[in-house]
Amino acid sequence: MSTPPIGPKMYVGGRIRSLRGERGLSQQALAAVLGISASYLNQIEHDNRPLTGPVLAKITEAFGLDIDFFDPQDDVRLVAELREALLDEDLDIAPVARDTAGVASFVATHRPIAEAMAAMHRHYRVATEQLAAVTSGRDDTDGRGAISAPHEEVRNFFYQRRNYIHELDEAAEDLTTRMRMHSADLRAGLAARLEDRHGVRIVRRVDLGDNVLHRFDPDEKLIEFSASLSPGQRAMKIAAELGLLEHGDLIEELVDAANYTTPDAATLARLGLANYFAAAAVLPYSQFHGLAEDFRYDIERLSAFYALSYETICHRLSTLQRPSMRGVPWTFVRVDRAGNMSKRQSATGFHFSSSGGTCPLWNVYETFGSPGKILTQITEMPDGREYFWVSRTVERRATRYGQPGKTFAIGMGCELRHADRLIYSDGLELGTNARATPIGAGCRVCERQNCPQRAFPPLGVMLHLDEHRSTISPYTTS
Repeated sequence: MSTPPIGPKMYVGGRIRSLRGERGLSQQALAAVLGISASYLNQIEHDNRPLTGPVLAKITEAFGLDIDFFDPQDDVRLVAELREALLDEDLDIAPVARDTAGVASFVATHRPIAEAMAAMHRHYRVATEQLAAVTSGRDDTDGRGAISAPHEEVRNFFYQRRNYIHELDEAAEDLTTRMRMHSADLRAGLAARLEDRHGVRIVRRVDLGDNVLHRFDPDEKLIEFSASLSPGQRAMKIAAELGLLEHGDLIEELVDAANYTTPDAATLARLGLANYFAAAAVLPYSQFHGLAEDFRYDIERLSAFYALSYETICHRLSTLQRPSMRGVPWTFVRVDRAGNMSKRQSATGFHFSSSGGTCPLWNVYETFGSPGKILTQITEMPDGREYFWVSRTVERRATRYGQPGKTFAIGMGCELRHADRLIYSDGLELGTNARATPIGAGCRVCERQNCPQRAFPPLGVMLHLDEHRSTISPYTTS
């Protein structure tokens, strides 16, 4: 067994305590498994001793973990979320949040408490926003005034798993592998399986209306598709329904384990997991990962190879985090012209602010000025972490005259250290001389000085205003 390398001293006592608690082990029991004394383990758990390479190797082997489980970089987003919560003006404790090192230390030592605090702030923010909407006369559609954010709960579910659902991904790949033993045409095989095994009739309709792409009636065993769907889109919908039919119990277990607060959140989670299964079936992990590496993550080439949309390929690329066969860890976002972020998934520590929008210096917004053209950008966050972004618009054309189409910008970002694996980095300076654009998670939580694009003052920072002086930024903090 090789010993994994450890650079700076690693103090991860909080994580080991959580891991031991999840497995129901006493200190004595875990120490016996690791071949160390209980007193030595106690010192590690209380951060009196760092985690050494040999002990790390034993833990990862004993519990089937990836070494990255203990990577301090995995705390990046949680630290940012907790700082944003502490910067909330209603709490009036901003000086605590400005101690970034102290917040990071708290997260490392008390991660479950930090996660609970961040979750409580998310619920608080949603509650106040929806209460404001209700009291201003904009009640919700069913009149109950329910305070919830189902999409946020589901996003957090996928984030906590690094956007990779191992058991569902393997189930989909196993289905595809067995299917290809009998037919080289995967899409035809998916349709045949739905018809032959489940007795479902597949009908293509021209009269489903403008808003319905497909519908499935389990009682009638009838699935109807809009004529506007491409073959690739139909395959994805069929695979999603197969996932619900054949692995509904597994999907339900995943939903139940997440303890969603509302039925709407649970339903959205089932839909998200079914769509995840579909992508994993149509783009099976091992083959897709191999091609992605061979093509150096050329998204358009992968799109052409599989005859699937650019956005679908980006979705799947953002899930390649199988411990034994990791791809580039991507952050995936989809935004519209107004800056609304309708999709965001991440296998990285990149943090999106929930207060006041994202950063206008981020090149994902520039793509609307060059439709269909891929733009690249190296960015630096306030904490010094650098990212490489690949952005492009995608368009969903109208299916009839007078019907509005859709245009979105898709952004794919990874830490700069992975950029040399991407075809998009060819010819760019990626070393210490790389030209990085300084961006932030959003004006409300970004403390960068003298930013010409600042829209709001940062939360919890004393402003220095002078009616006899003008500056680049309207909100000067020093």
